[in-house]
Amino acid sequence: MPTPHTPLRLSRRRLLAATSLGAALAGCSAGPAAPAAAPAARNPALRLIGETRLPHRMRFQDTTVGGLSGLDYDPARDLWYAVSDERTAPRFYTLRLPVTADRVGPAELLGVQRLLPNDRPDPESIRWNAATGTLLWSGEGDVARGQPPTLRESSTDGRTLRSFVLPPHFAVDPAGHSGPRDNLGFEGLALTPDGRGAWAAMENALHQDGPIPRVGAVGGPCRFTLFDLASGQAIGQRAYVPEAIPQAPRSPLTYADNGVSEILMLDAQRMLVLERAYMAGVGNALRLYRVDLASGSDTLALPALEAGRFTPLRKTLVADLAAYLGPGLAKLDNTECMAWGPTLPAADGRPAQRTLVLLSDDNFNPAQVTQFVAFALTEPL
Repeated sequence: MPTPHTPLRLSRRRLLAATSLGAALAGCSAGPAAPAAAPAARNPALRLIGETRLPHRMRFQDTTVGGLSGLDYDPARDLWYAVSDERTAPRFYTLRLPVTADRVGPAELLGVQRLLPNDRPDPESIRWNAATGTLLWSGEGDVARGQPPTLRESSTDGRTLRSFVLPPHFAVDPAGHSGPRDNLGFEGLALTPDGRGAWAAMENALHQDGPIPRVGAVGGPCRFTLFDLASGQAIGQRAYVPEAIPQAPRSPLTYADNGVSEILMLDAQRMLVLERAYMAGVGNALRLYRVDLASGSDTLALPALEAGRFTPLRKTLVADLAAYLGPGLAKLDNTECMAWGPTLPAADGRPAQRTLVLLSDDNFNPAQVTQFVAFALTEPL
């Protein structure tokens, strides 16, 4: 029960936990959404390798493993980094994750490191910067407590080396007329291929930019902001419009959402965007889009994104991941992570292939899983 001075508020992760557990207890499926129309076709350029999972509430070095919301790979050391979004104890894990042409995992945890200082940053994405040997990570902050989203650089021992200065439109407004919504802040992060910049992506629109997605209605534009790593300043921004919630939640459960859960650079000009939807009693829907950053106008100087004053990014559907359900992929869960994995060597007349690895956040909820899913790119996306 909240105290008289505590606003009655449920975060997305609490709602997910409550509705997923409620669905399980009621005998409803908490698995992937059934498509409303014809089943999605697999993209021939994206071949499923398989999945592996970590045990629920696995104990490792005095921590409970869960809430994994960001993932990245250091190919030089064959080492993975995964960040946990537990607000009271933000931390990242190092691990091994074998990825071959025909299997993935099992994952082997190697170490864990607290992120300091701990000011409830709610980490949501992490990227290894090979040029500096440091980690960049984004957080949603804690808007209900007045803390805005964050972008930080940390050493591998968890110390904060610097915090990036955010444009003024990301400031928290206690009245809720502008700025970020609680738990819908910097959900995605991507390093540019030249290592000079980083894109931070909002999960959903700022208050002044439009509504969150609904069933049958797209959301307001999410701001994707480019930061210069040398100066730490924002130098560009684009607007991305997330899709409508794919279908209504099942009665009597009513919670549903959709938003950007991760981004990843394909090359210097093109980006992959992962949209993750959840519908109570139905499950998760995951759709992967490609955008050309040149297709949208720069919105950095705009305090509000009003129709007619900007051009959003054009998006192309790359894959509806529901098409990959079946042998090798039993379900889709709350996927919040996306990273390039090791390159598969050429073999049997097949050229070398890039791998793409996804990871789900279980929200420390027994009805969900920590799930690694690996794909091979058989041709350019």
